[in-house]
Amino acid sequence: MTESSVDTAAASTVRGIVAGHGTFASGIISAVEQITGRGAQFIAISNTGLCLDDIQGTLAHALDRTGARVIFTDLPAGSCTMAVRRMIRERPGVLLVTGVNLSLLLDFAMQDHEDPAQALQSALDRGRASMVVHGAVPAVA
Repeated sequence: MTESSVDTAAASTVRGIVAGHGTFASGIISAVEQITGRGAQFIAISNTGLCLDDIQGTLAHALDRTGARVIFTDLPAGSCTMAVRRMIRERPGVLLVTGVNLSLLLDFAMQDHEDPAQALQSALDRGRASMVVHGAVPAVA
């Protein structure tokens, strides 16, 4: 689901907004849908062609239309994250998760907690634990 379809989204089903570079958000939501059938819990926002103010406005509109309280972004210091950080000063109930990965989003999607903060704690633990290195790690010279 893209930002352009926010107006037609069933607000009660959207639990989170995923924002990032290029097609990152729509791609990761597509994977959630394929694996769980729960992709409709999220809307995707791309920063392509948008300045910081435009990203912030787009995210604010998505929050207002859907009632979502969680925004997931791809990079901790990316433009989407910067836009959310500016915005949450005036929206204390909105939670920001940076560096989102598929394991984290899947865990969040599968939880039925009404409180997103409760769902996020488990999802964050799962997302962090899913990042591992297999094989020999080359020695740093």
